[in-house]
Parts: sequence; structure tokens; C-alpha cells
Amino acid sequence: MALTMYRLSVPTFVHGFAVLGKLLDKAEVHASETGLSLDDLVNARLTADMLPLSGQVQRASDTSKGTIARLTDLQVPSFPDEEKTFAELRERIGKTVTFLETVRPADLEGSETREVTLNFTKLKMTLSGEDYLLKFVLPNFYFHLTTAYDILRHKGVPVGKADFISLS
Repeated sequence: MALTMYRLSVPTFVHGFAVLGKLLDKAEVHASETGLSLDDLVNARLTADMLPLSGQVQRASDTSKGTIARLTDLQVPSFPDEEKTFAELRERIGKTVTFLETVRPADLEGSETREVTLNFTKLKMTLSGEDYLLKFVLPNFYFHLTTAYDILRHKGVPVGKADFISLS
């Protein structure tokens, strides 16, 4: 089967959120066994100028939804960044995956040549849809998943590379 913009994005995002869900499962078990507060985990960060775990989940969600918005004409749901509990983080993941599951391969057909203009505070550029997905979106998505993993690992949650690369 040929690689398509759909195959490179939607299944990748859905798989990433499945991995993130499993990491949160392990974090909850660890917290229960050690007495670590789940609130502390939700608010944990690697350093003061980085987003906490909640922010990493929110940005992964926003990245996946924003990608679909920029590459298609679909209406994309907006979620306020108000998650403060593990249950709310799981709900955010669930709502994001539910949306992604509505995206069809046909929705992304031809998007590799669609012009995407990024206009963030410190980043302004125009890319083809293909370059946007491969050079901006996927690195950004994995940055936030990896940072969530790193935060949990830093807080003592027993996760390893196999948990992150999970192929199931």
C-alpha cells in the first residue's frame, strides 16, 4: 500500500494517543503503589520554562487537530486547555481520537501540495502540505509525546523505550 498523507497522519496520531494512554495507565498504577499524587503528575514538568504533563497532552491534541484543519476543509473541534486531572487528560485524548476517526483518506487526498502558512509568534513560513506534515507536524507531535514520557519517567514512573515504541 502506498504512503499517503492520510496514512502518515491519522493512524500515526491515533497510535500516539494509544501509547500516551498506556503511559498514563502506568503512571496511575505507580501513583497508587507509591502514594505519589496524580495532581503532582499532571502538573509535573521537566524544567520551569516547559509545559507540564497536561500541556504536553494538550499540545499533542492540538497538533493533530490543527494538522487536519490546515490540510483539509473539515471543521475541527476546539477544546479549551483546562485539563487538571488524569480523567480530564484521558477525556481530551478520547475526544481527539474520536474526531480523528471521522477523518477519511479522501479528505486528505491532494493535501501534499496544499499550501500551509504557519504564523506563530516566533515562526512564520509557508510550506507544501507534504513538507508541513513531514518536517513540522510529525516532529512536533512526537516532541510532545516524548516530553510527556520524559516527565513521567522523571517522576519515577517505570516506563521504558518499549512502552513508547509500543506496536500494539
